[in-house]
Order: sequence, then C-alpha cells, then structure tokens
Amino acid sequence: MRAGIAALVVAYVLSQFYRAHLAVLAPFLAADIGATAQDLASASGYWFLTFALMQLPIGSALDRVGPRRTSAALLSVGAIGAGIFAMATGPAAIKVAMALIGIGCAPVLMASYYIFARSYAPAVFGTLAGVVIGVGSLGNIAASLPLSAAATAFGWRETVWALAAVTLATAICIALLVRDPVRQGGPSQSSILDLLRIKALWPMLIMMAACYAPAAGLRGLWAGPYLSDLFGADAAGIGQVTLIMGLAMVAGNIAYGPLDRLLGTRKWLVFGGNALVFCVFTLLALFPELGGWRTTALFAAAGLFGASYPMVMAHGRAFLPQHLMGRGVTLLNLFGIGTAGLMQLVTGRIHAAFAPAATGAGAPTAAYTAVFAAYAALIIAGLCVYLFSKDRTD
Repeated sequence: MRAGIAALVVAYVLSQFYRAHLAVLAPFLAADIGATAQDLASASGYWFLTFALMQLPIGSALDRVGPRRTSAALLSVGAIGAGIFAMATGPAAIKVAMALIGIGCAPVLMASYYIFARSYAPAVFGTLAGVVIGVGSLGNIAASLPLSAAATAFGWRETVWALAAVTLATAICIALLVRDPVRQGGPSQSSILDLLRIKALWPMLIMMAACYAPAAGLRGLWAGPYLSDLFGADAAGIGQVTLIMGLAMVAGNIAYGPLDRLLGTRKWLVFGGNALVFCVFTLLALFPELGGWRTTALFAAAGLFGASYPMVMAHGRAFLPQHLMGRGVTLLNLFGIGTAGLMQLVTGRIHAAFAPAATGAGAPTAAYTAVFAAYAALIIAGLCVYLFSKDRTD
C-alpha cells in the first residue's frame, strides 16, 4: 500500500508540474510556435476543464473499479498528450495536448484521497491530504527555475519528451504497485444526486470553487506573461519568482494540514486564509507595477495562504457517506478544478479585452489589474457563501 501511494504521489507531482509549466515555457512557445498569452490561457483552461469533466466518471470508477486501474489507464493518456505537446508546431496542438494531459492527471490525487478516506482514521485525513499536496507541489517547483534551465540547456521539446517518458513509467508503476481498498457496501442506486441532497456540503463546494483558482491561475499561467509584459522578465527571471511562489505553496499545503486539530476548527482556518488571499489579489490589482521584492512577496503570500484546498476537502469529506466517498471527493474536486479552468478562459478574454490588439509591445497595466480584480471578486464571493457553512472536525 505504501509503495502504491508513493507511485500516486509521484503522479501528483507530475500533475502539479503540468498545470504550472506553461508560465515558464511561455517565452519559448511564443518564439517558436507563435503562442500568445490568450492561446496559453486557453490551453491552460482546457487542462483544467478536461480534468474537471473527468471527475464525475472517475468518482464512479473509484467506487466501482478501484484506484489502481482508474489511475494507471488515464495517466497513460496523459503521457500521449505530453508527446503531442513535444511535437507541437502551433498553438492548436498545445491546446489538444493540454486537454489530454488534463485527462491523464485527473484521477491521481483523488485516488490517493480515496485510499486515505477508506483506509485511515478520519482525524488524520486533513494532514495526509496536506502532505500529499505539499509533496506534490514539488512539481510546482520543478516547473519553475529547473524547467527554465532544462529548456534553455536541452530545448523545450526535448524536455517535454523526457516528461512524457516519466509519465508513462509512472503509470506502469501505479498499475503494478497500487492496492485497492476493500469495496464498501451501500445502497445500490446511490448517485451524485444523493450527494447534492446533503445541504451542509453546498458551502464547501462553493468555497472549493473560490479557494483554488486564484493561486493556481497566478502560478500556472499569469505569472509568466505578467512578469514579462510589465517588467521585461526572461525565462530565468520568471523561473526565480515562480520558484519562490512554489516553495510558499509547499509550505502552505503542509502547514494547513495539522492546524485544524491545533485550532479546533476547519471553517475559520479556511476563512481566515482565504481572506488574506483576497487582500493579496486586491493589492496586485491596485498596485500592479510594484515590481521587485514586493511583487515577489505578494506572489509568495498568495501561494502560502492560498493552499487551503486540502483543508476545504477535509471539511467537505466530513459530511460524506462511506459508500459515496469516491464520488464525493471527486465532486468537491470538480468544483475546484472546474472553476480554475473556467477562470483561465475568462481571464484570458479579460486580458485580451484590455490589452492592445495591434502591437507586440506588451499588455498595459489595466489588463493585469482587471485579471487580478476578477480573482479577488471570485474569492470574496466564495467567502460570503462559506460564512454559512457548518464547522466540523473529526
């Protein structure tokens, strides 16, 4: 079981890498295949949307087939997507590739959570969930300065080919090492509608939609164009800033895990952390041209306090019946990842609406003010709904 979980964690490292690597590859893709910021926003959005759309069938598969075959089969699709990415000659191929990679990455974290929920004590779910995301965030770090160094030294295509090989090897390890928990009995006609009848779950679904998208959008996409357009940063400079944000996300994911037991609350821990994220995005919207260490510090704060995803998942998991655990955790994930994908597409259009259409001189400050303001509005809307949630710890 431990070896299988380790294989799933490696797969989640890859998942974190793939959702974040476009920010660093943006200069290479722009120069080589003419990909614009809006192209990359769409490609990133397709990753999140296919990832999200797969959550409901994956939830059913986890309950009925098990995490081993579900994860191994779909991650192999992700390896194919990475191969298409490496061969891309235009933005359209990047979009197709990211959609396939999103399908491949979709089951791996939920497979881990399913095993934790079914095989470990409920009280440690939040801690285990946070540790997996914290370790998985090493993929975020790899998709920063190390990726820019590898792409510069070996070429971006060769680097992505190597990642495709690693992805396929990880899928094979999952097939060989993961052990499915014993199946849980339950009402034979249970469905996603049974979950939606749990009214206490609704505020967590809304909070999941609001808590993940801002930091994911900043780290996975907008950091690159923003730093390049407003401050002239190259791949190495973008890599340095995103490395610092990635390290902050690792620290945040690990720190959130045990705090619910230390503080005796999940609701107010999540609320307080996301209120601080709202402050960060408000400052970025009001002062987008700060630059230097101040912008880097705001990015790091967004990563640190915006890492509440595992705690929101733990809060929602506390209301799930055992026989619907797979479908429950994937429903929560659907709201988080799905909103992140939609926000990539929405903010891409917002950016295009405010940026100059004719020149390559870079987007004006107003374009990024609008993007950051959109994320701030999402967070405050989620917090207003989450105020009505019922606090529960295991």
